[in-house]
Amino acid sequence: MQQNPSGNLSPTRVLVVDDDPTVAEVVAGYLGRAGFAVDRAADGPGALARAAARRPDLVVLDLMLPGMDGLEVCRALRDKGPVPVIMLTARGDEEDRILGLEIGADDYVTKPFSPRELVLRVESVLRRGRTAPRGPGSSGPGPGPGSGPDEVTHRAGITLDPLARRAARDGRELALTVREFDLLAFLLRHPGVAFTREELMREVWGWDFGDLSTVTVHVRRLRGKVEDDPAAPRLIQTVWGIGYRFDAPPEADDETDGEGRRDEGHGDEGRGDQGRDEERGPGSDA
Repeated sequence: MQQNPSGNLSPTRVLVVDDDPTVAEVVAGYLGRAGFAVDRAADGPGALARAAARRPDLVVLDLMLPGMDGLEVCRALRDKGPVPVIMLTARGDEEDRILGLEIGADDYVTKPFSPRELVLRVESVLRRGRTAPRGPGSSGPGPGPGSGPDEVTHRAGITLDPLARRAARDGRELALTVREFDLLAFLLRHPGVAFTREELMREVWGWDFGDLSTVTVHVRRLRGKVEDDPAAPRLIQTVWGIGYRFDAPPEADDETDGEGRRDEGHGDEGRGDQGRDEERGPGSDA
């Protein structure tokens, strides 16, 4: 039995939403054999009714649903509170994948897919929720070598309180999604350090595999909320061939620490070939 993320003994409950009965049956069967309690719905209204009757720990959600599509369902679910969502779709279009990520999907799987891989992704998302340090309402990333994960951070005009799950820039509160907040918290704790998208996915999302455009989309959205000019970012820099780095200007940095820094010319030392060839095609960020 998969233990509920809240820590109690009730089984972890997954809601599978797909209008294709064969797909729904196969997914539900694999999840059931992995120890999950599975609810099923064939359309958007049915999914929302199921979720209202018994809040799921995670939703596997088809994008192409009759009447009310998966994007609308995802928005409606998130309006009721945070819940992890893994989207399924037969579409391969980049625009569809990016849109799903932007409205808050935690992962995106394109049909046809391996049911075993889907189960692994479900377990990865839920495991992240279990291991993340939690204050009231918190689901932030794990500890890093910078400031403590529960400490209020002041850097580059940004104030971030992990326990209250609040962030502000120059005194103005930022409206961040759960993942945007987690990404900003991680970057603020590691100023001057260049991270590959693979590293950010592992450290912030808790995944060892997945669609790297998830990271790209969240960086772009976060820039839109913390940068004066997102098209010419000063804080969240792209390090070509590696990934991203948070730069805190000396005059704006409110904290001094002795943490080692990796500059753009040396950030890839000891990292092997991981992330050297960052994709510059669809989904890559400038």
